[in-house]
Amino acid sequence: MRITVFGATGNVGSRVVAEALARGHQVTAVVRDPAKPHGLPSAATLVVGDARNAEDVARIAPGQDVVVTATRPVPGSEHELAIATKGLLTGIAGTGVRLLAVGGAGSLLVPGGGGTTLVDSPGFPEEIRPIALACNEQLDLYRATGPDVDWTYLSPAAVLEPGTRTGRFRIGHDDLLVDTEGNSAISMEDLAVALLDEAEQPVHRRARFTAAY
Repeated sequence: MRITVFGATGNVGSRVVAEALARGHQVTAVVRDPAKPHGLPSAATLVVGDARNAEDVARIAPGQDVVVTATRPVPGSEHELAIATKGLLTGIAGTGVRLLAVGGAGSLLVPGGGGTTLVDSPGFPEEIRPIALACNEQLDLYRATGPDVDWTYLSPAAVLEPGTRTGRFRIGHDDLLVDTEGNSAISMEDLAVALLDEAEQPVHRRARFTAAY
């Protein structure tokens, strides 16, 4: 497959690039500043572009099978996530290219919470509330988009950290997945596996899904 990754130098995006290359796909990594060190594999093709710019997206997306976005704004600039989402949705509309987004966990429903989302649950860390709310807005934008965008939104587990690629995890939809002790976690490596599985064998078209151990 031909896969383009926005946010390719980030924690999740770089792992998506590595996983896609390991599976034999042709990967285009989109970077905003080619002069900055990126640490991406030489097998990936670098293209300069910005997800916030619909014209960039419209230039890069045609001819691809899948566009992945794993962009994350720096703290204090959380509002840019909505701008990037609108740029991606506008630029890819009508192209027939699938758009797979790595989002947030904050909108997932807490088990036994009576409809309470993770971000509204007691004890949710205040320091990550801004990005969690930005991700909630991101998901709302996907759900409100028209039928001319073939999108899928992946929410990670509550705890997403660098770790080991095991290839073993559970898949859910709108509910937070927890283990027998109530923990919800997945490695960035396995989240990339879940995303590439969806890219290769689509199941959640125009829908959100989640992955956790």
